[in-house]
Amino acid sequence: MNTIEIRTKVRQEFVDLTADVERLVAASGVQTGICVVTVPHTTAGVTVNENADPDVRADIAMTLRKIVPDGLPYAHAEGNAAAHVKASLVGSSVTLIVESGRLRLGTWQGVFFCEFDGPRSRRAWVQVLG
Repeated sequence: MNTIEIRTKVRQEFVDLTADVERLVAASGVQTGICVVTVPHTTAGVTVNENADPDVRADIAMTLRKIVPDGLPYAHAEGNAAAHVKASLVGSSVTLIVESGRLRLGTWQGVFFCEFDGPRSRRAWVQVLG
């Protein structure tokens, strides 16, 4: 297993991990298999989505803020209940195909760490299995 260290700068942020994950897949030597990317945090997630147009990430962030607003009367007293809900909606892991020693992503796809309670120091764990 490998760890990608992430330092987020704002409360809600999408960090492109694609190049880091691709590097780890190549270094693993696995030619055919799967790559699992998971985050060990309850207020963050990981997703695969468009990597060509940054407006897509902005639209996802805006939509999550609208459907899970910070100002609701949440029972969780820490003040980050909305971040927990967003993390559950996005999910904590993705499974990706490895073919010919490379990630098999669609033309426009990228892997993103999703911060919902930043800024923080975070981690993503990557396991490549052949």
